[in-house]
Amino acid sequence: MRRFFHFLLSLLLIIAVTADSDYHEQLVLEPLPQGSLLASFNFKSQASLQSFQKQHFRYIPRSLGQILRHAKTQELHLRFSSGRWDAESWGARPWGGTKEGGTGVELWAWVEAESDEEAFSRWITLNNALSGLFCASLNFIDSTRTTRPVETFEPTGDHTTTSLSKLHLLHGTLPREVVCTENLTPFLKLLPCKGKAGISSLLDGHKLFDASWQTMSIDVKPVCPPGGSECLVEMEQTVDMVLDIERSKRPRDNPIPRPVPAEELICDTSKPYSSPEACYPLDVSTTQTWSLSEIFGRPIKGSCLATDTHGKAIESVCIKVPNEHRIQISEGTKERTDPLENQRCYIIPESDHFEMTLPQQDSQAVTSRPPPSLYASRSFTGHGQERGGVQTLLTNPSPDKANSFVYFETLPWFMKPFMHTLKAERLTSPPSSSSLSSSKDQIITSMYYRPALDRQRGTQLELQITIPPASTVRLAYDFEKAILRYTEYPPDANRGFDVAPAVIRILPTNASSHGAVYLRTTSLLLSLPTPDFSMPYNVIILTSTVMALAFGSIYNLLVRRFVGADEVEGFSLAKVKGRLREVRGKLMRRSWSGKEVSAVT
Repeated sequence: MRRFFHFLLSLLLIIAVTADSDYHEQLVLEPLPQGSLLASFNFKSQASLQSFQKQHFRYIPRSLGQILRHAKTQELHLRFSSGRWDAESWGARPWGGTKEGGTGVELWAWVEAESDEEAFSRWITLNNALSGLFCASLNFIDSTRTTRPVETFEPTGDHTTTSLSKLHLLHGTLPREVVCTENLTPFLKLLPCKGKAGISSLLDGHKLFDASWQTMSIDVKPVCPPGGSECLVEMEQTVDMVLDIERSKRPRDNPIPRPVPAEELICDTSKPYSSPEACYPLDVSTTQTWSLSEIFGRPIKGSCLATDTHGKAIESVCIKVPNEHRIQISEGTKERTDPLENQRCYIIPESDHFEMTLPQQDSQAVTSRPPPSLYASRSFTGHGQERGGVQTLLTNPSPDKANSFVYFETLPWFMKPFMHTLKAERLTSPPSSSSLSSSKDQIITSMYYRPALDRQRGTQLELQITIPPASTVRLAYDFEKAILRYTEYPPDANRGFDVAPAVIRILPTNASSHGAVYLRTTSLLLSLPTPDFSMPYNVIILTSTVMALAFGSIYNLLVRRFVGADEVEGFSLAKVKGRLREVRGKLMRRSWSGKEVSAVT
């Protein structure tokens, strides 16, 4: 009877845990122009809020959950990014830019605290803990790299009004951080299958960090389903990368590119100047063939938790290609086609390897991502080591709709902007407009500015900007460069100092719009007045030499005892003189013998 009771209790516990927990993963592949491939990995884990508070961890890792509880963090967003998203060629960003971060490492979180000082203390605790967990330099996010955005970020989780009043938003960036395999390994350890099965088995550091653009994100937030059911804690991990197909297909042991053999060239015979002697190759975007093993170096090694709570298989791999394209997949794989979305999804077998191949296509039809709603580029202006300028070009491609957004910049304390030089001018305007320029007040609707304090905090600038249709706006201001102490320069001081990218949040045009849209500019490299670090070493060496000579002479005078030669026992001056005469005689005989030989010859 007791055994039956324990069995029943265990069964109820398993059912309860399964009912309030969930995990699913999905990989979406989408060919891009210029022979590129966008691969988006998404992993989503859920647990009931009650089990999370009681530290009953199943899919959400204990290592991260305990850090969030200790630091009183209610919502966390962490980004590791490298490369640049080519919006002009590739189109809009995946996930609307919400899973993207600035170059390096970017972190923002909502921390529960009673005061700003207590929130900052818990923020530092959170950074130090995450630094050890992800093998990153997050512990270097101090007060000079921390800001408190006002309009740029909003909570994406479900929080009560009472809890929102106690939450403090803090944001920090490390644009100098280099993302590498040391950050990918702990990222995979947070997954249930640890990268050994499922779509995460494709993630390899050599392929991921050889991509033209890649970003890894972790989001933890509370979610309350509609209907009054119990709230959940949701952790979502994503990996987005843009791979160059031709470069990814090169073997790892011989990555040197070589010309394509003549018999393998695919010529465009539709050209009027095409002939057997001249070959005009087809566009690589329409002729590239690839497979998962060629792109990622391996197939998918079975499924990872391939069924949901009801035992239904989950589609884990999707590809967005025209309906006319042929796709070869492993035998026994179930397929679902969505003609409206130009998407096909597949269920990965539980234990068998899954392979997908995109062969040479007869149709030249291609899919394209929607164009972005805003283009942004940021650069330095001016010259010299004392002052400079920053300009940002913002373009609204829509022909009939104005674009409103929040522009957020964080500047280091040694980069001091002059707000009276802030200008927003329209470079191009729609045909219906007779004016070619606009005043700053008409473009910038609101501004939040928090000046920097030397060695205490950086500059925070938030602007709400509205750009008319089919217009380009130039945002510019001047700044002054501060002189640092020689101990504040990094080891590679002549390389420069990295300035964090600007964050742009596009505001919805109407109430029916849902979902935030973000984009980030590239980081900047600031050159500061750099002293000649060889001079201190020269001074140190010269000073040490003088001190050694002076010290040695004075030490000999103080310590050594000088006595006469006749006072030393066993010392005979006559013996020394006789020995010197013998040596002199030998030298003289040798010299005379040499002269005689030369005279005879």
